Amino acid sequence: MSDIGNLPVAVSNDAFYFEKDKSKSILILGVGNYLMGNEGVGVHLIQEMAKLKLPDYVDILDGGTGGFLLLNCFEAYKAVIFIDATMDGKEEGTIALIRPKFASDFPSALSVHDVGLKDMIEAVYLMETKPDIHLFTISINEITPMTVELSPKVKNAIPETIEKIFNLTESLYSEVL
Repeated sequence: MSDIGNLPVAVSNDAFYFEKDKSKSILILGVGNYLMGNEGVGVHLIQEMAKLKLPDYVDILDGGTGGFLLLNCFEAYKAVIFIDATMDGKEEGTIALIRPKFASDFPSALSVHDVGLKDMIEAVYLMETKPDIHLFTISINEITPMTVELSPKVKNAIPETIEKIFNLTESLYSEVL
C-alpha cells in the first residue's frame, strides 16, 4: 500500500496480496454491513484507524461482508485481527477479545453475516498455513437497516477498541513476528 499509505482498502483482485511481503505485517480487518447501523461497526472502526498514523507493520482492510472473498488475507498474513459486531446480550458497546479456532468459537449470535464468517474461519483452519487469529467484538442491541449511523454507546466503544488493537499489535509484533 505504498502509494496510499495505510488507508482502508476494498480489495477486488489478488494483486493487493502480492504487492509487498506481508509475512511480517499484521492485518486489521473490519467486517460488517456499513448500511445496517451498528452492524457495520467493524467498518466504521477501520475508517477511524485510517485517520491515524499506523506502524509500518500494520495494514487495515475494510472487509465489508466479504466472507470467502477474504480467504487470501489469511494466506498472506501471519496475524489477523478481526473487528465485528455481535448480538450477544451484553450491554451495548461492550468490547470483548476472543481467539476463534472454529466456527463454534465465535459468539453464538454474531451479527447478520455470521454464516459467511464462520464458514470462512472453518476454511482457514483447513489451509496448510494458518494465521494467528484474534477477534474483537463490540456488543450491539439492534440492527437498523438503511442507516450508517451508530448508536452513541457503540460509537464510543471505537476509540477504546482501537487502543486495545494497538496494544495487541505491539505485543504480536514483538513476540510473534
